[in-house]
Amino acid sequence: MLHLEKITAKNVWDILKLKVSESQRDFVAANDVSIIEAYIAITANGHAFSFGIYDGETPVGFLMIGFDVDDCWDGTPRIAKGNYSLWRLMIDQKYQKRGFGKKAIALGLDFVRSFPCGKAKYCWLSYEPENVVARHLYSSFRFTETGDMDGDEIIAVLEL
Repeated sequence: MLHLEKITAKNVWDILKLKVSESQRDFVAANDVSIIEAYIAITANGHAFSFGIYDGETPVGFLMIGFDVDDCWDGTPRIAKGNYSLWRLMIDQKYQKRGFGKKAIALGLDFVRSFPCGKAKYCWLSYEPENVVARHLYSSFRFTETGDMDGDEIIAVLEL
C-alpha cells in the first residue's frame, strides 16, 4: 500500500537514489536539491515537510509540502502567503505509469487538510508550461490555473 514517510537519517540515502527519466529532468529538481531547499526554508522561519513515497517497504518517490513564505524567498507569489503548497513531487523512473503519482497527490492533500501549520484557504503548486502530464494530473484533482506565474512556471490552486 502506498504511504508517506517523513525523511529521516534512516531513509534519506534511499530517497536520494531516486531519479526521474532524462526527459523529465527539466521539470523537477533532484531530491538532494529539494531536501536542501526544505532545510533552508526551515532555517529561514518557513515550513517544509519532506516525505518519501513508499509502496510497502520500497521507496518509489518524493513529495514535499510547504506552508506560507520564509524570510529569504524573493519574488514570492501572492498565493503563497498563508497557504499550503505541493512544492515537489517526483516518482522514480522505474515506478512511473503505475498510478503512484496520483495516489501520492491524494496522500499529500490528506496531509495538507490536517492543517499541520494552521488553517488555510488554498493549496497551490506550479509546473512548467511544457509539462502536459503534470497539467493533466493536477487538473484531475481540480487544481485550477490562475494566470499567475512563479518564475517561468504556471501556478494552479485548489480551494481547501
